[in-house]
Amino acid sequence: MIEFRDVTKRFDDGTTAVNGLDLVVEAGTITVFVGPSGCGKTTSLRMVNRMIDPTSGTVLVDGRDVSGVDPPTLRRGIGYVIQQAGLFPHRTVLDNVATVPLLTGWTRRKARQRAAELLELVGLPAELGRRYPVQLSGGQQQRVGVARALAADPPVLLMDEPFSAVDPVVREGLQDELLRLQAELDKTIVFVTHDIDEAIKVGEKVAVMRTGGFLAQYAPPAELLTRPADDFVAAFVGKDRGYRSLSFVDSSGVEVAEVPTVAEGAPVESSSDWRLVVDAEKRPQGWIAPDASVVPGGSLYEVGASIRGALDAALSSPSGLGVAVDGEGRLAGVVTARQVLDVIESRRG
Repeated sequence: MIEFRDVTKRFDDGTTAVNGLDLVVEAGTITVFVGPSGCGKTTSLRMVNRMIDPTSGTVLVDGRDVSGVDPPTLRRGIGYVIQQAGLFPHRTVLDNVATVPLLTGWTRRKARQRAAELLELVGLPAELGRRYPVQLSGGQQQRVGVARALAADPPVLLMDEPFSAVDPVVREGLQDELLRLQAELDKTIVFVTHDIDEAIKVGEKVAVMRTGGFLAQYAPPAELLTRPADDFVAAFVGKDRGYRSLSFVDSSGVEVAEVPTVAEGAPVESSSDWRLVVDAEKRPQGWIAPDASVVPGGSLYEVGASIRGALDAALSSPSGLGVAVDGEGRLAGVVTARQVLDVIESRRG
């Protein structure tokens, strides 16, 4: 558990970065700090591992005041992930990940073995361990950064805008990977972002901070969207917060229907219907329009996932049919936006 007790940070130029912060991060959860530039979210994060010391107030980790712990000792028990990974360019990927275990006294063999295990854990092939950071994509570098932060198995993980430097598609994949890892590892994570969509997706609780270092609201994402504390939070979350809140409503009740399919690579002729192209494993690949032209597909959604995903799939589909898949990515059926909206309306009634 991480606790901020009336924590304030004023810099020498008179700027107040954090003002009277009272907040508890429960053990084994992800808490996200979000807000505009200059609101104190990164300063708050860095006070946990004493990269910055508070002007007043107390920061505790597992009930222990961090001000009484030697900073290097404290940081060995706290993983830290930053933008663009911060990897050592002159070391291989494997040696980057092994850095902290070596510093804590592990043998080189044991540290490298742990590093190899972690590369697999974060979804990287073993052969990448022999490469240098410059030989990796941005997304791969961020995965290595996460692996390095986990190398000594710290109970606490601090993540300072870790995915902001990669493109949106890679970013979404990294967010999914973080959630998968957290389900497996159960760390206490503080995550900083300026992106409310990322905060809502990743956080179990979200702390919205305003300029001047004040905490505006601290709540689960669904509550933040449906009951913003004030006009500032409502404006920051966005006018489409009702739509965003659908991310926390499951898609049960949305019945999928069958759809005509065409095997990938098979010859096609014009038809009165749209047909879905599937590969040999029944995974959707795109659409065949009535005039027999090939059209890229819209987004997919997994059966049982949020109703927002079902609506997104239907609205983004060129055929007007949202494609549902099972947990293995295989075709389960299709839905229309009207079906999804009818289910939403029935629940409100």
